[in-house]
Amino acid sequence: MCDAATLNDKFAIPGIIGFTTAEHGALVAEITTAGGNATLARQGAQLLDWAPAGQAPVVWLSPAARFSPGKSLRGGAPVCWPWFGPHSTDPSKPSHGFARNLNWRVIETARVRDGARIQMAFRTGPEHQDLWPHDAELTLAVTVGDRLGIQLTTRNIGSDAFALTQALHTYFHVGDIASARVEGLDGKDYIDRVNGDARVTQRGPITVESEVDRIYLDCPDDAVIVDEALERRIRIAKTGSHSCVVWNPWKEKAAKLGDLGDDGYRRMLCLETTNAWEDVVTLAPGETCDLIAQISVEAI
Repeated sequence: MCDAATLNDKFAIPGIIGFTTAEHGALVAEITTAGGNATLARQGAQLLDWAPAGQAPVVWLSPAARFSPGKSLRGGAPVCWPWFGPHSTDPSKPSHGFARNLNWRVIETARVRDGARIQMAFRTGPEHQDLWPHDAELTLAVTVGDRLGIQLTTRNIGSDAFALTQALHTYFHVGDIASARVEGLDGKDYIDRVNGDARVTQRGPITVESEVDRIYLDCPDDAVIVDEALERRIRIAKTGSHSCVVWNPWKEKAAKLGDLGDDGYRRMLCLETTNAWEDVVTLAPGETCDLIAQISVEAI
């Protein structure tokens, strides 16, 4: 059993990183730096929120989110691994894999030049063989300051190669979805999951006026959420990713989800750093891969 007191004894940095049980019931690390603040849950190594100092939150957690063992909270940045979306051959397996539903272990906390860093790790074992018959070790490093860094590293520690898809399923806070748009994906093809997986070419910026669920292809460069209501631009730079997902469930689907809040769909937009669809990673024994998102905020 690992509790907040045990984690504080081993990993707390006074005034910067401490562990507690949050109001919604999750065991979390609270990170406070001069540049910004964040919260990271032990279950799933799920970043729950991040706000640069003096600004509105950038990473959004639903006000209706409630912790439940084995289920990620609605919002933040759940880790989807070792598959993104439904399992390719067995729909009974959990959507977005199983890493986000299990407890990770804290392995490091540190002061760094730009703020503070915390690392958590997870290793597959015999208890996961029915879900995924491979041996892998994951680490998630989160660096908190006036910028946010998230790095998910997978290492093949087995004797056979394996393929995976994955995502940092990040929910971003916007002042009003009606005055927000995504730039940086003009001319890119996407798979429209709402409309029968049709392949479509993006023309101009992305705006949201109904349910949006799209996998953008061949897009290794930065994407930007322009939020007119909060007068800022959220820039997502990435490494190890040639796809991204743009998602908003809109009103009807949000109501069915039950944990987005009454108008949560108007306050969030997912722009996910992914290896998805045809963007598949294959690792030989001993190989590693990194999926990295660097998030920053610019005034309009």
